[in-house]
Formats: sequence, structure tokens, C-alpha cells
Amino acid sequence: MKIHEYQGKEILRKFGVTTPRGTPAFSVDEAVKAAEELGGKVWVVKAQIHAGGRGKGGGVKVAKSLDEVRQYASQILGMQLKTHQTGPEGQKVNRLLIEEGADIKKEYYLAVLTDRATQKVAVMASSEGGMDIEEVAHATPEKILKEFVDPLVGITDQQTLNLAQGIGVPADSVAKAQAEIKKLYQCYMETDASLAEINPLILEGNGNIKALDAKFNFDSNALYRHPEIVAYRDLDEEDADEIEASKFDLAYISLDGNIGCLVNGAGLAMATMDTIKLFGAEPANFLDVGGGATTEKVTEAFKIMLKNPKVKGILVNIFGGIMRCDTIATGVVTAAKEVKLSVPLVVRMKGTNEDLGKQILKDSGLPIIAADTMAEAAEKIVAAVK
Repeated sequence: MKIHEYQGKEILRKFGVTTPRGTPAFSVDEAVKAAEELGGKVWVVKAQIHAGGRGKGGGVKVAKSLDEVRQYASQILGMQLKTHQTGPEGQKVNRLLIEEGADIKKEYYLAVLTDRATQKVAVMASSEGGMDIEEVAHATPEKILKEFVDPLVGITDQQTLNLAQGIGVPADSVAKAQAEIKKLYQCYMETDASLAEINPLILEGNGNIKALDAKFNFDSNALYRHPEIVAYRDLDEEDADEIEASKFDLAYISLDGNIGCLVNGAGLAMATMDTIKLFGAEPANFLDVGGGATTEKVTEAFKIMLKNPKVKGILVNIFGGIMRCDTIATGVVTAAKEVKLSVPLVVRMKGTNEDLGKQILKDSGLPIIAADTMAEAAEKIVAAVK
């Protein structure tokens, strides 16, 4: 789960991280009112979408008068903002953050994230703040410093000192930078985040260290512990089909291909997508119906897949372990009839009640293409689509 920058800053402030003062706005008038209440002579008008690179796409503007605040808010609200993370279609801007200006002397990068390789928490910092960290990692990897933290021990003073000095924080501000790093680490741990990123973390002219941006990803499996974070969820920023699928406990992710996949088990679903690619086509989705799929769930899965106009064929690949093949077969037949299936359908099933499942498919009278192996199934659906 992702949240907006202004929401991320609300969380950071709860843990004592220093941020600029700012107010979210949902209309042009609200944006102007927010600037008036903040006071000062300079404001930043920032688009709020779940993607990075907003500045490059024209979604961040510095205003030096209330008239400019109104002008920029009018331009950005409702725009289809395109960045390297939104894809070519872009994302509609429905919210703004109006923030006080900052006296930026230097920009740094700081992030805390889960490192699966070491099974520790990685705290990353760089002197190259404000840039895409992927570019820094590619061009100048030596400028990214990492400290790996044992979560049972926590981050140490020496580790925060290594990071602050390593990215070139001036001596007078090192202690302040260390404090901000510790607070971000605590925030990451206590909110069950999988990523807590500040880019840029800035050094102001007065020597203060401040978080100018905030990006969070949270572990969805831990959200039951954090209703206050769940309340931040913005459904406008999420794929409508993925939201619909979650209502039926279906794990669904939209992709760019033209072959819909319905599989039970995440590992088998990944292998199925790989097999489709191996035979020269692209999957249109990841869809795991899980071990307790019912006829209703299978029907909903078909409906969701077929909402995608790119889908030209469907591959059902079932391993009957916990899930019985006859249950899936009944669901497939019911779904195909209900949605009036008009694209090729290949079904491969193995395991519990396999023969019974195959018989149900055969007796349905539907033009279902049967397959015995994954390779055969992939080959047949690719051929049918082509």
C-alpha cells in the first residue's frame, strides 16, 4: 500500500522528523486559502499522486505570489500528470500539497527499506539528493552508502555517524542529521513500512536538516495493525480491477499482454506467466484464485479478466491439491456461460478429481481447448490467440 506525500509527512511528524509546514488542498480556492494561512512570500504547489518524478512532469511549481498559487493550482489540479513511474497514460491529479518555501543549501537522499538478501534493514543515504536514485545507482554507485541494521539491535550512533559524515553533511549539522536518521528508522519499524524514503532531505541555510519529500510503501500483511494508515488509502490511485478483485480475495495484478491467466497458487501463477513468455506471448495479468476458490470466485475472476480489452485468450492452469479440479471445472463452465465467453479458452488441470474435472469440461458443450502439460497449454493458447 502506498500513500501521498502529505500523508507521509503527517506520519514523519508523529515521529519527530522535521518537515516544512504544509496543507493539502482539493480545489483551487483551498490552495489559495492554504497559502494565505501559511503566510510568507514563497509557496510550493505540489501534485499529489502515487508516483515519483512529479517535478519533471510539471507537477511541482514554486509560487511567489497568491496569484501564482492560484495559477499553478489551476494548471495542476485535474491534469493528467505523466512521469517515468506512471506510464504513458499518466495519472490524474485530484489533490495538491501547498507548502512553505525552504532555504535549500544542499540536497541529500535518505531511505530505510527491507533488504531480503541480508535479512536486515538497509539504511541508504547519498549526497545526490533530489535525483532519481536509480540514476545515481547506475551512474555513480559509489555515492550510495548503506548501513545494514539488525532489527533486534536497532540502528547505532556509529552507523548514523557513518551515514551523515559519508554523504558530506557539514560538521555543525552532523548531530541533527543523525537524529533525523534515527527518527526515520524508528518510523519505518513502528509503522511496518517496507520503504520509508526522503528525497530530498535538505540542509537549510541555518544548518537545520529537513525532510522535503516523503514516500512510503507499507507491508499489506501488517495493515491490520495500523487502521490509522489504512485510513490514508486513496482508491483513485489504484487499479479499479485490482480493487474489485480484492473484494473476492483474488490476488490480481494488471499487466500489458493479451493472454489472461487464472491459476491457483502464486508460484504456479508466476511459472505460468513465464511459460507464456517462453512461447512468444505476453500475459495480461497475474491472477491467483487461491486454495479455496469457489464457483463464484472463478466467475468473478473471468469477469475481471475480460474487462481488459487487450485480452484475446484465457489460460486456466490448476493444480488440484487443496483445490479440487471438479470445483474449478464447474466454476469455469459457469463463468464461461455467464460472461458469454468469446475468446479462446485453454484449460490444463492436474491433481485431485482431475478426471472428473475434465469430464465436466467435456460435457459442457463449450469450445474449451484441453491440455495436459504447462508447455502444451501455453503453446495452444498462444497459437489460438495468434
